[in-house]
Amino acid sequence: MATYTELFNQGSDSAFRNKVSVAVCVAADAIRVEDVATANHANRLIWAKQALENPRAIAQNMHFAILVANRDFTVAQIQGATDAAIQTNVDACVDVFAQG
Repeated sequence: MATYTELFNQGSDSAFRNKVSVAVCVAADAIRVEDVATANHANRLIWAKQALENPRAIAQNMHFAILVANRDFTVAQIQGATDAAIQTNVDACVDVFAQG
């Protein structure tokens, strides 16, 4: 289990942040073509546009949400997270940030 200090220090891990940035773009692309009947679609579409325009800023906003969601893991496990695991975390956070 990562300590709060370790989680905070992960906030400056550029490799992890880069993975989150790509996952943000993948999520935004999926939202771009999702069914308009999807819950919160209008706000999700606005978020997707912002994410594709500036994925690093959006990833920075989501970074700590993803870290704390994985606080039961060790730093090594967090750093070694697969692309699929990071994508799952980003996808799970979108509606928290996609608010109008």
